[in-house]
Amino acid sequence: MEKVAAEQRVHELHELLNQYNYEYHVLDKPSVPDAEYDRLMRELLQLEDEFPELKTEDSPSVRVGGQVLDSFQKVEHQIPMLSLGNAFNEQDLRDFDRRARQAVGESLSYVCELKIDGLAVSLRYEQGRFVQGSTRGDGTIGEDITVNLKTIRSIPLRLNKEIDIEVRGEAFMPRNSFEKLNAVRLQNEEEPFANPRNAAAGSLRQLDPKIAASRNLDIFLYSIADTRNLGVDSHSDGLDMLDKVGFKTNPERRKCTTIEEVLDYIKEWTEKRPSLKYDIDGIVIKVDSFDQQDELGFTAKSPRWAIAYKFPAEEVVTKLIDIELSVGRTGVITPTAILEPVRVAGTTVQRASLHNEDLIREKDIRIGDSVVVKKAGDIIPEVVNVLVENRTGEEIEFLMPTHCPECESELVRLDGEVALRCMNPKCPAQIREGLIHFVSRNAMNIDGLGEKVISQLFDEQLISDVADIYTLTKEQLIKLERMGEKSADNLLSAIEVSKANSLEKLLFGLGIRHVGAKAAKTLAQHFEIMEKLQVATREELTAINEIGEKMADAIVTYFELPEVHDLLNELREYGINMEYKGPKLVSVEGSDSYFAGKTIVLTGKLEQMSRNEAKAEIEALGGKVTGSVSKSTDLLIAGEAAGSKLTKAEQLQIEIWDEDRLVQELRK
Repeated sequence: MEKVAAEQRVHELHELLNQYNYEYHVLDKPSVPDAEYDRLMRELLQLEDEFPELKTEDSPSVRVGGQVLDSFQKVEHQIPMLSLGNAFNEQDLRDFDRRARQAVGESLSYVCELKIDGLAVSLRYEQGRFVQGSTRGDGTIGEDITVNLKTIRSIPLRLNKEIDIEVRGEAFMPRNSFEKLNAVRLQNEEEPFANPRNAAAGSLRQLDPKIAASRNLDIFLYSIADTRNLGVDSHSDGLDMLDKVGFKTNPERRKCTTIEEVLDYIKEWTEKRPSLKYDIDGIVIKVDSFDQQDELGFTAKSPRWAIAYKFPAEEVVTKLIDIELSVGRTGVITPTAILEPVRVAGTTVQRASLHNEDLIREKDIRIGDSVVVKKAGDIIPEVVNVLVENRTGEEIEFLMPTHCPECESELVRLDGEVALRCMNPKCPAQIREGLIHFVSRNAMNIDGLGEKVISQLFDEQLISDVADIYTLTKEQLIKLERMGEKSADNLLSAIEVSKANSLEKLLFGLGIRHVGAKAAKTLAQHFEIMEKLQVATREELTAINEIGEKMADAIVTYFELPEVHDLLNELREYGINMEYKGPKLVSVEGSDSYFAGKTIVLTGKLEQMSRNEAKAEIEALGGKVTGSVSKSTDLLIAGEAAGSKLTKAEQLQIEIWDEDRLVQELRK
């Protein structure tokens, strides 16, 4: 065949295969037999093999998988993928409804959707073509899994409208695909996946796209990241638009105008849940109007205009075989129940936390007891209660030890605490747990250096503190179990990349008592360099908003330790960054910024930037952005279709700007 004719035929095959694929995987209404689809695909593959230059990035043939990857690249989400707050009962939902109506008025509607139990992903399209797909990651940084997402046949490679759009959705493994996959794994004497969610996540993180292609994954899209310039005013309109341009959304969504209708929807799907072809773990409720979403705004972690109702936890009975003890990085001794394996909420459970000695006494838990087990939030296994009536008299009462199970140091219970604690700073278990914390995602985020690798390195005496991580060599790493040359190279590269992390990552990784990820960010923003924080006084620390006396004491005590000074000097020598790299805080005193020291409210739809971008820029200039208008508000920024906040600001005679004035001031 001549190239011109081949090019024409390839174009025809693209159109046909995309149409048939959409009918089968999105509409669930195939118009041709599978054999015809397969015949056309074979013809396309043959033509692309004969004329490689005709194979495009959005060819239907990419769905069969391509070359094996070396690793996944990091992707920064321009618009963060926030998690939702949870509701566990009717009262939680009524409280959510009350707060929403108090903020925006009684004229309010919700969209209820099934909460798919899978892996959250983001898909980006340019001129209607799929260009990048990524995992949620920590909400800010995810992983580029484009090649694996292209193997999901319900994801369009080309939309039927040439638009730029980023959409979010949940990739999942249907129940029948999960059952077939586990049957094959058992036949091959491989460990079966615990549940469809784990199977989907594992499939999309395969470096070989052909493996992902063989797993028969699916997806439902549930939101548009940025709706500006798309002509939609509500969440329901956005979902309808996604349907029209070729995406697959969940058809079971429903618009509700009262909380009673929301509760009816939840009751209906709690009963119908087992009949679905995929797993769900709850119901998502969102305020429909985008203007009202803007008015409600966000907390630090989640939107105020949406909530996820979690189904009640499934409870099962099993036997408690033993109680094991573990030592955490702060020396806390945690008892864990060892159970006869039992299926709970889709996974096999063999362990459950007992938290502390007081809980064991309160519930009168004994070794050999029949116990009721559930998963808190469908995630963490816990012992609910003991079936005392099943006791035979052979059960053994459990006594907490007086000495550390790892280092034999005497355990103490500090004033006001329920936990027993090992106070030996050289306790091996504490050191190992501290190392695991240091490399974790919210800390230094060293990809490939997980709990098992850390334990091997520690047991082989290759690392004894966090500084030792930066002295590791390829020769040392390849001697570890299941560590080949490529894995060792990737790990060393990840360690090198971590050196450039912003200061807050290092602060959180050091594991200073009472200093979580948020406090670490606050401290890093305020002091900007490690040297200033090291010499900060209690008075200087407590003067910072959100830093209390307890945390200030812990910080000062930590930096007074000589071994901490030695550790930080060692890390500096290895090139670890000790400076804050994020947006700088502007001092109110002496600042020439209009926003410094002022309380500002954003409302309505902004066209030139997102509300999150505007908030970040204002706060970087010393302003404080809040979600509601009051007498203490200094300025209201009103975008298009500003609602009740604008009216209230006018009544209180608060200064009001439009977006152009805001941009003009920010760009000074």
